[in-house]
Amino acid sequence: MVFANLFFLYIFLPVNLILYYATRSYTVRNFVLVAMSFLFYAWGEPVWVFLLLASGFLVWLCSLLVERFAGTWKGKAALVLAVTISLSLLGIFKYSGFLVENLNAILPVSLSVPKFSLPIGISFYTFQMISYIVDVHRGEVKAQSSFLRFMMYVSMYFQLVAGPIVRYSDVAREIDHRTANVNDISHGITRFCIGLLKKVAVANVAGSLLVQYMDGDLSKVTVLGSWFGAVLFMLQIYYDFSGYSDMAIGLGLMFGFHFVENFNYPYIAKTATEFWRRWHISLSSFLRDYLYIPLGGNRSHAWRNLFLVWFATGLWHGASWNFILWGLFFGVLIALERVGLRSILEKLPGFISHFYLLFVVLISWVIFYFTDLSRAGQYLGIMFGLSGQPLSNSQTVLALEANLFWLILAIVFCMPLARIASERLAVAAADSRPRQVILGVLVPIMNLGILLICTAMLSGQSYNPFLYYRF
Repeated sequence: MVFANLFFLYIFLPVNLILYYATRSYTVRNFVLVAMSFLFYAWGEPVWVFLLLASGFLVWLCSLLVERFAGTWKGKAALVLAVTISLSLLGIFKYSGFLVENLNAILPVSLSVPKFSLPIGISFYTFQMISYIVDVHRGEVKAQSSFLRFMMYVSMYFQLVAGPIVRYSDVAREIDHRTANVNDISHGITRFCIGLLKKVAVANVAGSLLVQYMDGDLSKVTVLGSWFGAVLFMLQIYYDFSGYSDMAIGLGLMFGFHFVENFNYPYIAKTATEFWRRWHISLSSFLRDYLYIPLGGNRSHAWRNLFLVWFATGLWHGASWNFILWGLFFGVLIALERVGLRSILEKLPGFISHFYLLFVVLISWVIFYFTDLSRAGQYLGIMFGLSGQPLSNSQTVLALEANLFWLILAIVFCMPLARIASERLAVAAADSRPRQVILGVLVPIMNLGILLICTAMLSGQSYNPFLYYRF
């Protein structure tokens, strides 16, 4: 099940809200959230619920031991056991096939390649459980004594399958005691609707358009068409993932949870370093705090630590060499920025450094898109006129003309113009009761309009993936 789905919008979510707010008991509300989360998660493949339960129970039990035997070998052993098994499960289901395929390429004998389907969201909930038990070990949070409440943290369907990666310390108080006032619920609905619009009206449209350029016969793709396709994917992955994060944050608010922001207009960045402070913030901060700094950070073996983190960043996204290459690509860029490129970029006019960032990110998304590296190389060759392909043709020009207005709007809304406008409206309405009333009427009307538009589009769309489900 996905959020941008008519069944979820008109049946699952309303039923969940009714059941949740039908009682004042936190225990019952917690049970409702866990039950609905398991139902949501089991909708496609029910068997993976047992994996989630088993790994969750192990980490929860080990966290109690870590806290009870803090500072002793028993506590450390419990920590190592939980982290090792969690990472092993992730490795078995996500990376074992990739590992065996690469071993077969160098060994004289051929091993049987395991065929595991990937449990949805395993990368996200594995990282969440690791962050939780490590924080218990560090003494930064208390171990959760209730298995039900711990599983609510691990299994909340709002962010289980595609993030953001929520740390236990950020929601510990709300797990034990939370309130969702009218203001939070209203903001949550608005945030959800904005995310839904991003997903349905931009990400899905971009995804359906780019197929003819990036998935078809590359010998028929023109230079202009290859750039158009790359820009479309650049828009699709941003609007898909940031839209999902918006919906997750909005759903959290509806139930009294305040999740961290996961995107902060990354395409307005001027360096790769800044880009990763704005893109998938919960992942980059996780790898910083639980891998980079423990390895020594900038204090010892800084370059080794940097490239290990970016190798891990790429590998986390998928069991394929293109993802590893994509991660190391950013590692090289950030290394260059550290040794002097960033200081040069900061001295240049803003539009030049911004163009640099957009250019390198666009190239990175081409690497990210193609799991077949030879195909990625071929596509990049077309983009830079190295394949003898024509500059353009009538089909590409017509596609650009037909989608020009949509493309301009999609690019404009990558910038924080809407946020600035909404903040100014809020400030203007703060000291004026009539303006507050008008704003209070306009926002629900806007949300209803978005819902109706998305409903109409979903009714006619057959292309409706969530890209980060595979991660």
